Amino acid sequence: MLPSIVILTGAGISKESGLDTFRDKDGIWSKVRIEDVATPEAFARNPRGVHEFYNWRRRNLQGAHIAPNAAHKALAALERGLPGRVLVVTQNIDNLHERAGSESLIHMHGELLKARCAECAAAHEWRGDLSPETPCPACTAVGGMRPHVVWFGEMPLDMERIYAALGTCETFISIGTSGNVYPAAGFVAEARGAGARTVELNLEPSEGASLFQEKLYGPAASLVPAYAEKLLNRN
Repeated sequence: MLPSIVILTGAGISKESGLDTFRDKDGIWSKVRIEDVATPEAFARNPRGVHEFYNWRRRNLQGAHIAPNAAHKALAALERGLPGRVLVVTQNIDNLHERAGSESLIHMHGELLKARCAECAAAHEWRGDLSPETPCPACTAVGGMRPHVVWFGEMPLDMERIYAALGTCETFISIGTSGNVYPAAGFVAEARGAGARTVELNLEPSEGASLFQEKLYGPAASLVPAYAEKLLNRN
């Protein structure tokens, strides 16, 4: 059964959990260049430097101060309240949705707490650091281990499943995303073209704000629980 509610989440939903966003004036891309840490070419040119960047992010994600906030918890509660009807598609590579209890979840940009081998394609749960000398636990090759994340220039994951859900859902909700990065920025047009009601819950209007029929602006930890409760009461 395809879900009737598809929810896209971006970095804004995790900001209130203590994680940096990317495109805010003080976000990650204001401190490092995408071309240096988040492309296949960067990894080929300087694998150690790319590993150091993701090692820092992996350690930070596992810090005691990082925890799911009320928005993550509200989406997990919505899924429990409407079994089989909710799909969360996240651009985030953190694990906060899982920690809050979400199970119907697609990480379209990969997962920070996994590593993948370029030689055998095996993906592994990974909580420690990576380096160019790290051997693959599956094939033992050295030099091929990389973060299990989608870099700029690579195809996001599970796109066929995502587009199938967008084409049949009744409601599409975008939470905490800038609307700058494709293909995710195009999901609202896809869903609206298929007849879905489109909703934006964001700190401020996104690049694609005009495509949303309903728009609410403010902190995700306040907006999302209230909107999830409304959906539960309506259904």
